[in-house]
Amino acid sequence: MVASMRHWSLASGILRNGGAEGEDPARLYTTELGRLILGEADPYLEHPASLWLIHWHFASMPGRATTWYWAFNEFHEPTFSRELLRTRLLRRCEELREAGRLRESRITETTLRRDVECFIRTYVARLSTSRASHEESLECPLAELFLIQPVEVGGAFQFRRGPKPTLPDEVFLFGLVQFWTTLFPKRGEFSVETLTHEPGSPGRVFLLDEETVADRLARLTDLTKGAIRWDESTGLRQVYSPDPKAAKPFKHLKRLFTSHSGARAA
Repeated sequence: MVASMRHWSLASGILRNGGAEGEDPARLYTTELGRLILGEADPYLEHPASLWLIHWHFASMPGRATTWYWAFNEFHEPTFSRELLRTRLLRRCEELREAGRLRESRITETTLRRDVECFIRTYVARLSTSRASHEESLECPLAELFLIQPVEVGGAFQFRRGPKPTLPDEVFLFGLVQFWTTLFPKRGEFSVETLTHEPGSPGRVFLLDEETVADRLARLTDLTKGAIRWDESTGLRQVYSPDPKAAKPFKHLKRLFTSHSGARAA
């Protein structure tokens, strides 16, 4: 259980491995995000922003939660079964191994089956039964995001793409700036289409449609005081920024959580 807590704390961006100057590389350290959420503003994960931020860290980059990244960014079936998800994931692992991009030799169908089941349980709550133990009846908080829902027949599931009313613009901005500065640091602009469909983009990770992405991008000019600018004067719907970091997404997150804490105290 301790190993599992360590893994998911790292995958969610709450903890990080030591490595900076003066740090013990064998120790774990709380990230700035972890201190903000669990140490200050939302220790019980009551704010939807906390859940969206954790989901973002699971699904925006390949790493500790590779199945999560792949399912949201490279898997293109709107409706799927556990078996389809597993077979496509196995095929992708074989492609990566043949290309020399995957060194892990212990990936088996059993391992992938367990990973797929864990992925489903992350976003889909099970029906409770009287026979279930207390531990078995506990559900992942990310099920509250309703990103995946069961289909009534056949034991299948479907991704729920479209507007996400509980997703704050501040979290969307956080994801946008991280996507921009991590994957395209020298790029000065993005189209709505790219930010909706590119792997690792806010549109893909948060399952947003193009119109929803456009609406959110249009609001960022005011939110960031012009650090990120929306423009559609040429007929192309785009955002521009000479320095996306100037949008200071973490500052906006702190303001969001501070207002939430104040309202809760009142």
